[in-house]
Amino acid sequence: PIGIVTHYYSHLSVAVVQLNEGPLRVGETIHIKGHTTDLRQEVDSMEVDHQSVQEASAGQIFGLKVRDHVREHDHIYRG
Repeated sequence: PIGIVTHYYSHLSVAVVQLNEGPLRVGETIHIKGHTTDLRQEVDSMEVDHQSVQEASAGQIFGLKVRDHVREHDHIYRG
């Protein structure tokens, strides 16, 4: 996995992601997989410290707008 979900804000549909292998850019396709999660989507929106960014680097923690419910500890893969 290139990253992991560390928190999920259901009222915002935002996952907090710790990126272990970067960079990850807006427009890329990701696969979020977990015990009950199996979601593929394009990266539409990312924020670092409440500022919109186009790219996140390895080691960064960022907010990711998601299209469905995800859970803490879900893994994030490319494609």
